[in-house]
Amino acid sequence: MTRSSLALTEVFSAIPDFRQARGKRYPLPAILALAAAAMLCGYRSYSAIAEWGRNYGQALATALGFNNGKTPCAATLHMVFRHLDKRRFEDHLGRWAEAVLSATETADLEAEAIDGKSLRGSQKQGAIGAHLLSAVSHRLGLTLGQLPVPDKTNEISAVNELLSELILKGRVITMDALLTQRKLAEAILRRGGDYVMIAKDNQPELRKWIKALFDEPLWLREAPRVSESLGLGHGRIEKRKLQASSALADHDLWPGLQQVFAIEREVTQAKSGKSSKEVVYGCTSLSSERASAEVLLKLVRGHWTIENKSHWVRDVTYDEDRSQVRKGSTPQVMAALRNTAIGLLRWSGESNIAAACRRCAAQPWAALALIGIHITP
Repeated sequence: MTRSSLALTEVFSAIPDFRQARGKRYPLPAILALAAAAMLCGYRSYSAIAEWGRNYGQALATALGFNNGKTPCAATLHMVFRHLDKRRFEDHLGRWAEAVLSATETADLEAEAIDGKSLRGSQKQGAIGAHLLSAVSHRLGLTLGQLPVPDKTNEISAVNELLSELILKGRVITMDALLTQRKLAEAILRRGGDYVMIAKDNQPELRKWIKALFDEPLWLREAPRVSESLGLGHGRIEKRKLQASSALADHDLWPGLQQVFAIEREVTQAKSGKSSKEVVYGCTSLSSERASAEVLLKLVRGHWTIENKSHWVRDVTYDEDRSQVRKGSTPQVMAALRNTAIGLLRWSGESNIAAACRRCAAQPWAALALIGIHITP
């Protein structure tokens, strides 16, 4: 599959238009292309997107698909985003992200992180479904699926719905302790996937057995497999040591369990020298042949891709938590556009999204090229 066959403009053309033909001045694919290109340039709100469209003249408007050479105003964008079928919009973007992932396959285990994020500004304004549950690729930082849930406490009941929309066969699903649930483990295994789960106080029996195993190593028929890493940055030194064992694989302790692990973390502040330690326990359906201690440590650390490569960027670069859009589909549509812009930039090789947005703003035709519009200005 070539990059041209993964053009976002093709995705936008396939999304049904809810509007009546009469009085429709702007094509829906052009509106969505405008929004995506403006997001790539760092424009955050629908009013800013409308302003971006007016900044670059008729040539760019025509390239986006506005036949009259004029781009829509903020009120038009608000109306479209508010009434767009957000479920279909997310479905089309999810299929696009899966196509990108499949076109750039890796020899490593393909992992997806599942976690939730609240749109705090929208939530304060009373928006419905302002807490979003997302699945993000560890490797590319692409959002593969996203759906709204009433609040964080409903993530457990909603995650099955999200899983049903994802390709799980041959994939590894990572999640935080809240989602460490038997039924979720069974659902992942049933569809040919694997899990890496963290065991905390919400699963006391599971945690107790894993903790006891590593506290009393005399239980072990063989020494635990060990991997260590050292991280430097943000004024701190972080040492990590993972121990993994298959000793509980035959105990029917958890669905499909093959290995358990303990991760010791020691964080030292570079300036003060103060340090803190913690131990986190977890389990996985991956056998030791498929996932060494080194691979497990990488998967657990990779789970924070969803925070570092997606949620943090949405908050810091796109100022998502201060966005107060609340009507209809607007909060979720805007979040999906942010996800798509971030995914596109990461797919193109960018690591600093804020800097990439500034470069796109200085070269808007480069932003159009990223969504599939290749015209020399």
